[in-house]
Amino acid sequence: MTWGVLVLWIISALVIVPERRTYRLIIYFCIFSLITSAAYFLLGSPDVAMAEAAIGVFSTIFFIIYAEKYYGLRENIERDRVRKRFSAKGLIKPFMALLLCAGAFALAVNFIPQAGMDDYLKREYLTRFMTDVGGENAVTAIYLGYRVYDTLFEALILVIAVVAVTHLSYFEQNQASGTSPNEMTTSKIAVLSVRIISPILLAFGVYLILNGHITAGGGFQGGLVLAAFFICRYMVYRIDDIPIGSVIRMEEYFYIGITVITIIVVFLGVAAYVPAALVLFYQNAYLISMNILIGLKVAGGFFALFYRFVSVERR
Repeated sequence: MTWGVLVLWIISALVIVPERRTYRLIIYFCIFSLITSAAYFLLGSPDVAMAEAAIGVFSTIFFIIYAEKYYGLRENIERDRVRKRFSAKGLIKPFMALLLCAGAFALAVNFIPQAGMDDYLKREYLTRFMTDVGGENAVTAIYLGYRVYDTLFEALILVIAVVAVTHLSYFEQNQASGTSPNEMTTSKIAVLSVRIISPILLAFGVYLILNGHITAGGGFQGGLVLAAFFICRYMVYRIDDIPIGSVIRMEEYFYIGITVITIIVVFLGVAAYVPAALVLFYQNAYLISMNILIGLKVAGGFFALFYRFVSVERR
């Protein structure tokens, strides 16, 4: 099963390489993301699989809306019809890419060490994470405990991305005005579906954030689901009533909160001064508060990027 998914993974990546039509590329990337999520799940990383699935859904919706706003669906379809001519030369690049991947795969299989891999670090994490960091989810313990430096700088990268997109884009204003509801409102079935899905997304996002320390999920996954909730809201309602400037500022404040908690808990080692009877409460409070801040920061950051492109820059 795992090998079959990995083969589909490679094939889906090779299909993307020669494609030049915008809407097919979006669909191919969505399929690639879905297979990637399945591969992560089969390889024993459900948290990463959920994050990949959420990113795939978010980016697919984002790209479709962006392409429709900037290029126009009909214009692209007509352009694709003109380009839709079979050419033998067009098969050369995908064939060479397939040959290269096959050779690399054969070399990788040939040089796989016969002895078992050293899983010392894995065993240390799984053995000690419940006492060192707390919770029942090893992934959360790793990125909020052992690898909290990575989490801190990954969060900083998202803050920088939002600030850069906001201040370096063509339009100076942050807030759009006079926007109308999305064209999707003409379809009663679509509107009904989105209105049913939206509260489910909101509840699921909150669940992932609050229970990330004991089940698969966490701040990043829950934040992406919350961002998807705002995208669904955009599809059936006006979007210019949301104070996006405040969202960007709150995203920065959430990052400051993450940094402060990390300095107090991890750098200063406050856990050493906590009474033994309160250690479990302290650990759970740390993990839940960090997941909440990360979730809200991720939701605000992704929504700010989405809002900037589909509402402000589209004019």
